[in-house]
Amino acid sequence: MTVIETAFTPWASLIGGLLIGFATVLLMLVRGNVFGATGVLAGFMTPSSSSDWAWRATLIAGMLTGPFAILLFTGGFPVIEVPMSRLAMIVGGFIVGIGVTYGSGCTSGHGVCGLARLSPRSIAATATFMLFSFITVYVIRHVIGG
Repeated sequence: MTVIETAFTPWASLIGGLLIGFATVLLMLVRGNVFGATGVLAGFMTPSSSSDWAWRATLIAGMLTGPFAILLFTGGFPVIEVPMSRLAMIVGGFIVGIGVTYGSGCTSGHGVCGLARLSPRSIAATATFMLFSFITVYVIRHVIGG
């Protein structure tokens, strides 16, 4: 049986969380927009105006160039290890896409911005995300034996 280890990265997680929080607050202050990654991408694909497209393109460019910034500061790209098959990731991505569609938002929009605004809909959505995350991890690690 293969054991999946969970990486404990408190400093990287703290810094990443602070950066996400700062970006979220900055976007709300400057543009009045909620930071939801899937909403950003959807608006990029079908923008309502050129200024709407520009901030979304800038944000996406920042996400894509982030690993290069890490390369400049550390001398190496971040190491990403995913203990799942590509098929499992594709199926998982498809399931997340369905959830994002029916949940009217993603974990970043509901979990970061919605909870901060005490949105009842986001509280319910985030509780649902977390519940099914716990169930999925339990089933994969303890029932299926991954």
